[in-house]
Amino acid sequence: MTEELEMNVGVQPLDAIMTEKNIKNTDLVAIAPPGFITHKQIQKGRKGRRLTMHMQQKLMDALNIYSKPESYEWEELFTYRGKKNLSS
Repeated sequence: MTEELEMNVGVQPLDAIMTEKNIKNTDLVAIAPPGFITHKQIQKGRKGRRLTMHMQQKLMDALNIYSKPESYEWEELFTYRGKKNLSS
């Protein structure tokens, strides 16, 4: 039970931004390079399932590509800093 609480950090600001701008998960997957991100990864990021720093960066990169010339910083999208993926 404790593990599950630590993995879920609540809906993230990323979700509010995407909702406000009417950006769908499909929009980000479509503009990203093939295999860069999936619908499921975006959904996890929006709903607050903990992601690695690398995955948070990918979501931010995709959103910034889609939103040009507007640009977002990490702090605007997430309320937590993802863990480094030590297996990479």
